[in-house]
Amino acid sequence: MAGVIEQETLFLADLGRRVRHARTVRGLSRKVLSQLSGLSERYIAQLEGGQGNVSIILLRRVANAMGVRLDDLITGDDAHSDWPVIRDLLSHANPAQITAAKDILSGGNRNESAGGARVALIGLRGAGKSTLGKLAAERLGWTFVELNAEIERENALSVREIFAIYGQEGYRRLEQAALRRLTEHPGPLILATSGGIVAEPLTYDLLLQAFYTVWLRARPEEHMNRVREQGHLPTTGDHASAMQELRAVLASREPLYARAAAQVDTSDIPVPVMLDRLTAAIETRFGLAKAG
Repeated sequence: MAGVIEQETLFLADLGRRVRHARTVRGLSRKVLSQLSGLSERYIAQLEGGQGNVSIILLRRVANAMGVRLDDLITGDDAHSDWPVIRDLLSHANPAQITAAKDILSGGNRNESAGGARVALIGLRGAGKSTLGKLAAERLGWTFVELNAEIERENALSVREIFAIYGQEGYRRLEQAALRRLTEHPGPLILATSGGIVAEPLTYDLLLQAFYTVWLRARPEEHMNRVREQGHLPTTGDHASAMQELRAVLASREPLYARAAAQVDTSDIPVPVMLDRLTAAIETRFGLAKAG
């Protein structure tokens, strides 16, 4: 019995870590998650601390007793009947087989095979995606698109209104749909994405396949200063708390941002130097002549 209790304790601790990571990588505070989920901040804190509701443990015991996986009991009815087989096959597949399966399921949207010069800029808010993306597009004679603006244009709603009406899940669905349409954009394109796009596995994988991705890096202090200058954060308040939250978000997303094909550091350098670095990376990737 002691062994069972120890396993359940470890399970709850692991569950708490995964919940905390999922929340942080999406840039959600406990307060916001509480509002979205209808659960108290206290309960969310307990869940993240490995003290989740005992119901999940009881359900796990039922699954173990029947020799099935926990997710088999909670997956919706819309799951394909072959999903358990596919899931088990994937768990034993080698990297080459997984890559081949992804290519088939995604329709083969890899940048190399699509033949389009498409660049996507990723990074935390304040990295310079919109500013540098627009300037680089002007220098190269390419089209510049801001993904959020494209979503707003297609749906005739602001991002704030989309979140209010459809919620986080609805926004991410519209984001992915807009991105898929942009993979068919004729001619060279530079796309500025939202900072949280990396938190959505399917959407981010599509981005990595169909675009040459560039991570615009900056120190946390730079991000904070730029966001404040843009008016997205109050100039007064608990600066230490906001900075701690920003560091946590950046730390949780760094492994995801690092999957980009290239990185450009934008810390402590003037905009013209940032622009030179970004355009140099694009020119090198696509074999372009240096812009005058």
